[in-house]
Amino acid sequence: MARALAEARAAAERGEVPVGAVIVRGGEVLASAGNRTLELKDPTAHAETLAIRLACEAIQSERLIDCDLYVTLEPCPMCAAAISFARIRRLYFAASDPKGGAVENGVRLYRSPSCHHAPEVYGGLSEREAAELLRDFFRERR
Repeated sequence: MARALAEARAAAERGEVPVGAVIVRGGEVLASAGNRTLELKDPTAHAETLAIRLACEAIQSERLIDCDLYVTLEPCPMCAAAISFARIRRLYFAASDPKGGAVENGVRLYRSPSCHHAPEVYGGLSEREAAELLRDFFRERR
């Protein structure tokens, strides 16, 4: 999670919402990314989707079997679906997102009967630090 937090801090420095993600398989980091929606002018350029794309490219597969994703914020519906489609084994996230999350909040995608793959989910890792980073970022913009 420390590396995901570093990606989130780098995103904030670029003026992006501070979310970072890292994909690991067998103790090896396959990919890491931070939000780049403004920079790329792409609403799908969330940290999770960017990391998934990079990891898939790294292993030359559309499936990330036996891979774990660490992300600093509970994934939104788009990212939760991408995680499912990629067949990520475990999802570790830091801060919950009551407004935009789709794992423990909102649509709770992985509990839906239409969800074909649900990763194991572990929330709350480094939650305080991730939530503080987000609060500080938005406080500066108000």
